[in-house]
Order: sequence, then structure tokens, then C-alpha cells
Amino acid sequence: MKIWKQEFTLEGLDSMSVNTLVETFDIKFVAFGDDYLVAEMPVTHKNVQPMRILHGGASVALAETVGSIASVLCLDDPMTNHAVGLDINANHLRSVPEGDKVRAKVSPIHLGKKTHIWQIDITNEAGKLTCVSRLTMMIRKARL
Repeated sequence: MKIWKQEFTLEGLDSMSVNTLVETFDIKFVAFGDDYLVAEMPVTHKNVQPMRILHGGASVALAETVGSIASVLCLDDPMTNHAVGLDINANHLRSVPEGDKVRAKVSPIHLGKKTHIWQIDITNEAGKLTCVSRLTMMIRKARL
């Protein structure tokens, strides 16, 4: 079942991220289906720990990015309602070395009137899970 209420393109999603953390981490939207959205992020000097592996906070930033955008795309009218992060958790399952790339796929768990809950699975280039995350978004009236 198609969950998206906004028309969009992958290029349009990427263009929303100019001059943001999303652009800084080189996160790019690469695929979508009726009920999922996918973004990729290279593991570079911008998002690694001193041990030259992906920083856990960068994984969380990637997870919140795809989940937040997914919520916006599910809003009836993003001009009168906003989706804002309420809670996020992440379990880091394996390290990812600098030079690799990770892929985040977001799928809905719950799409209510006041909250959206998302499952985000982050995998390495071999397709192995590196991080699982759950994001809760609050839907509220836009402040004018």
C-alpha cells in the first residue's frame, strides 16, 4: 500500500538538503517504493571516529534523516503540519571502515495522526546489518 501523500523525486529530496548536515555527510536518496525510502552515506573523514570507523552518531544522523523525510512525505499538508523528532534509539551491530558506504532503509511501523514510528535498517556494502534504529516523530501544527 502506498503511504506517500506528497509527490517527490530523489533529486528533489537531495536538493532539500543543501547547506545542512545531510549535505555535510554526503547523504543521498537512492531509491523508494510504495512504503519505503532508501538513502546512502559514504564513510569518510567527515563521519568517522578516531579509529577510522563510522561514528555511531553519524549512523543516528542518517537514520533520523531518512525517517524525518519519510514523515514529511506522509503528511496531508506539510505547510500546516510539521513532523519533528521525538525519540530515536539505535543499536550498533558491526563497525564500518572508512572508505565503505552504508545504506539506510526506512519503513513504517505506525502512521498515526499525532505520531509516526519508523524502523530504519542500516547495512554495509555487503548487505549486512550495521545498525538498527527506531524513530518516533511527533506531528504538530505548524507555527506561523
